[in-house]
Amino acid sequence: MSQPIQIIFVPQGPEYQAVSQALNQAGVPITVLAIPVGPKPLIQYLVKLQVHGTITGQNLSVLLMGLCGSLTPQHTVGDVVLYQGCVCRTNTASKLLQCNPNLTAMLQAKLNTSTATVKALTSDRLVYLAAEKQQLAQTYDTDVVDMEGYAALKVLAQAGVAVGMVRVVSDDCHHDLPNLTAAFNPAGKLQPLPLALGLLRQPVAATRLIRGSLRGLRELREVTTHLFKG
Repeated sequence: MSQPIQIIFVPQGPEYQAVSQALNQAGVPITVLAIPVGPKPLIQYLVKLQVHGTITGQNLSVLLMGLCGSLTPQHTVGDVVLYQGCVCRTNTASKLLQCNPNLTAMLQAKLNTSTATVKALTSDRLVYLAAEKQQLAQTYDTDVVDMEGYAALKVLAQAGVAVGMVRVVSDDCHHDLPNLTAAFNPAGKLQPLPLALGLLRQPVAATRLIRGSLRGLRELREVTTHLFKG
């Protein structure tokens, strides 16, 4: 890639493991940092990195990777999407925060021609109902949903850091997911016991979530390898 990426941010857990494994297998020496899930924990985490001097705006390019949920029928499980920018769910008047256009153009040139460029909605809570997803798409005019994008842009882009975002869709807009809201603690970490209980309460939705996540993680590994090989 003509503009070197110094840091990759990935939500902790399986997403972080998938990206790290792909880079290790490819022998790519790049820093990968596991970030907490959710806007507030992520902002706190990034501010600490700034205080410690890990991230500065001087010629720094970062990539945010991971999974996301689709809000529209156009994007299905396994699709790789390139972010144009993000809006914030907690502020209906929020404007689209743009990813760095030069870095985005370089990522687009490296990705497959079928990769869609999308606008993302960042939610402060898990969106697990299909009907809610479809409503959010109309309300915010967005294509996919995550829990970190807007917060990352708010802190990093405003500090002068060039930010690009590539994600993989792991759940569609037609089916409900299990309600796993209680599985995340205030620090943005996934708690195994509440996660297991949430999956057991809704076995059909849980099976669909697991299948979608596994496919999404497989595609996440592949797109990481594709972006950084050679």
